[in-house]
Amino acid sequence: MKCGIIGVANVGKSTLFNCMSNSKVETSSFAFTSSKSNMGMVNVPDPRLYKLENFQPTEKVIPATVEIVDIPGLTKGASAGEGVGNKFLSDIRNTDALIQVLRCFDDEQLPHIDGSVNPVRDIETINLELQVKDLESVEKK
Repeated sequence: MKCGIIGVANVGKSTLFNCMSNSKVETSSFAFTSSKSNMGMVNVPDPRLYKLENFQPTEKVIPATVEIVDIPGLTKGASAGEGVGNKFLSDIRNTDALIQVLRCFDDEQLPHIDGSVNPVRDIETINLELQVKDLESVEKK
């Protein structure tokens, strides 16, 4: 399974990615979004797996994994190709599930890309960009 982490710039996507994948990708207050997606793996702990090994011993127990993708911040106009929007929307298309990160805090050291923190606006921006890109895909078929 491949899961994408999405949201506008500077909301904490890479921080969440680092926590989940035990990675150390750079996080800072960029005035712009990163230029590439980061990939990582997360083990899915399941105590039942080790109980099954008691019934059928194996050389190695391999837990399930989920691939996570830290997709750089989307902006208004991404579906029209603004910024590097088309590449990131393609990265989203290749995922099985999405985790949408919203910013709900003010920080003078970390300005919001739209000038003010408004989680409702941010989720509407992301959802609109995804819907427009989906509509384009349907119309091409």
